[in-house]
Amino acid sequence: MKIGITCYPTYGGSGVVATELGKALAKRGHEIHFVASDLPFRLSHVAGNIFFHEVNVQSYPLFDYPPYTLSLTSKMVDIAKHVGLDLLHVHYALPHASSAVMAQQILNSEHLALPVVTTLHGTDITLIGQDPSFAPVVAWSINESDGVTAVSSYLRQETYDHFDVSQDIEVIPNFIDTDRFVRQDKEHFKQALCPNGEKVIVHVSNFRPVKNAQQVVEVFHRLQNGASNVKLLFVGDGPDRVPTERKARELGVYDDVRFLGKQDPVEEILSIADVFLMPSGSETFGLAALEAMACEVPVVASDVGGLPELIVDGETGYLCPLDDLEAFTECTRRLLTNDDLHADMAAAARHRAVDTFDIDRVVPHYEEHYEQVRAKAPVEA
Repeated sequence: MKIGITCYPTYGGSGVVATELGKALAKRGHEIHFVASDLPFRLSHVAGNIFFHEVNVQSYPLFDYPPYTLSLTSKMVDIAKHVGLDLLHVHYALPHASSAVMAQQILNSEHLALPVVTTLHGTDITLIGQDPSFAPVVAWSINESDGVTAVSSYLRQETYDHFDVSQDIEVIPNFIDTDRFVRQDKEHFKQALCPNGEKVIVHVSNFRPVKNAQQVVEVFHRLQNGASNVKLLFVGDGPDRVPTERKARELGVYDDVRFLGKQDPVEEILSIADVFLMPSGSETFGLAALEAMACEVPVVASDVGGLPELIVDGETGYLCPLDDLEAFTECTRRLLTNDDLHADMAAAARHRAVDTFDIDRVVPHYEEHYEQVRAKAPVEA
């Protein structure tokens, strides 16, 4: 198949999943055309049967804000016509699904068919999409798509609860390449950061306020309790990074905290981690947690959203009540001080990642979904 994929190119879950999906589909023999405003974060190069088409947005004095949605629609139409796309798969409802549906309708007027699959990832439904200024467009885009998937059962239910949606939504979970995300021997790296054999806590996110990165610092402060037998590593960047750094200084733990910024490959950092902390206020799946689990890192996370579908409480990590810093501290301390417990949970985390969320197990579900969508779509409008 010739498949178009549109996603956000930035450091974030939806873009990562879309890019890794495209790369995996290309390995399985499909021709992949990424259509985005910039080269996706995880797409380091294009070659063979992977192509990248940049969306150029023209700026005119008339527009306060460049009309990206319309430029994207036009680019989708252009690529579909000149490449002969069999299907367009868009990730994140806003504005990608609406652009895709408009492109489809333009092509229909020229007697060309382009089935559209929309994958819902999270805040396009749970936060931004529910804003009254966007909600009608989100619902329309979902209902007009030929196929709709969601990354968790939680997100599917949220969509039905908050939008007037009649479309069937298939749950296809996020995935990772467990051959890439595997614990590596990085003892030299750990020795450089932890010369006295300290344990390592890691937090990876885009530092949006909903990720509660400052709570990670507060838990770390409680764990230290006057001692220096643990280090904290932050990976990623975003609007809450500066306040998080300020919190570390205020609590007097800044010297034991490292802010590493955006890192790829992150698996090298996860390979020296002992615990992964995720006190998020909302997570529709928790891709960063899955990457940690594959690297044999138990996860201590909030009991919210889709995280209970990923983390088995008391087996692959712990789920704590939202904002309960004492529970987060106690569960983390338990893992850091009980080597046998940690070893059991680390092994169970790896096993769950491989057995349920490996890329080779999940990608075929997308292929099946594509075939179902194409089977019910007309050959031409």
